Amino acid sequence: MLTVTQPPVESSLAGIARALVADGRGILAADESLPTIEKRFRTIDVESTEEARRSYRELLFTAPDVEQYISGVILFDGTTHQVDASGTPLVDVLTARGIIPGVKVDRGAKPLAGSPRETVTEGLDGLRERLHDYHERGLRFTKWRAVIAIGDGLPTPYCIRANADALARYAALSQEEGLVPIVEPEVLIDGDHTIERCYDVTEATLHYVFDVLHQHRVDLDAMLLKPNMVLSGKSCPDHATVEVVADMTVRCLLHSVPAAIPGIVFLSGGQTSEQATERLSAMNARAPEVPWQLSFSYGRALQEAPLNAWRGDPANTEAAQRALCHRARLNGAARYGRYEPEMEGELEAAPGGADAA
Repeated sequence: MLTVTQPPVESSLAGIARALVADGRGILAADESLPTIEKRFRTIDVESTEEARRSYRELLFTAPDVEQYISGVILFDGTTHQVDASGTPLVDVLTARGIIPGVKVDRGAKPLAGSPRETVTEGLDGLRERLHDYHERGLRFTKWRAVIAIGDGLPTPYCIRANADALARYAALSQEEGLVPIVEPEVLIDGDHTIERCYDVTEATLHYVFDVLHQHRVDLDAMLLKPNMVLSGKSCPDHATVEVVADMTVRCLLHSVPAAIPGIVFLSGGQTSEQATERLSAMNARAPEVPWQLSFSYGRALQEAPLNAWRGDPANTEAAQRALCHRARLNGAARYGRYEPEMEGELEAAPGGADAA
């Protein structure tokens, strides 16, 4: 059995939040729901069985040296109950490596009553009891995702308000139970909207979210924000350059996010792995004096390469782990604004150690 040690971080919520955005490190989002991971596995012709999911996630969590670039992992509820081949809970596997385990606690976005083209995230019923159980089992942070769509007449103030209220209630309950909340108001990339329209919606959403967080007495220094980058819609004919994305995202955040927040961990939804890394690096290179850490909480942008390398074959485990560490290392470099596209071809030569980034 694995000997479990506590991660080298403070026990305070603020200390845990700071540790999650430590220099050169970021968060791996491995919290796919059962339908989502089934869809991902289908792309590599693997059946989404309990054992396949366990094997794949154990592969990710035990990749050699990945803890040098990954500070925390967001788990799906089912994964918090799984054990590795030796019988050690996967939560303890992460903790023993100095990686902070967290968990997605929302129950997904559902149609919003009175505005059927929009959604509101559910999961508040029974949340206090679930949070208490997670803390008892060694989880130290949580995540809740809200979805804001841009379209004809969207979003409505009603939708933004409903989701902000749920985010704030979730965050307050998490802190009450000794867990750091990651607040994720995602403005979707779907649509043909311009980057300027994304900027306006993102700024309005963040203003309202932080207003409601204040009303619910959430400690800002003991939480993290997981926002979208400010991007053109997928179908927009005019896509902004890396530099414009970086500058407009930072400007939007400076206008709407309090300085008390320890860190901003971007989501990668709708971007390629390379785009997510390059844009994060540009922000850190072009705006080094912002008051928060600019980090990552990537799912597909970290997992796509190892998933394709693994393909359900245990013989491919080492190759898949190298692919994960490669992408994690590149995002570690982006934390310092040092990522270069030429680094994409350095997989076999990737050195160990965070300083190599």
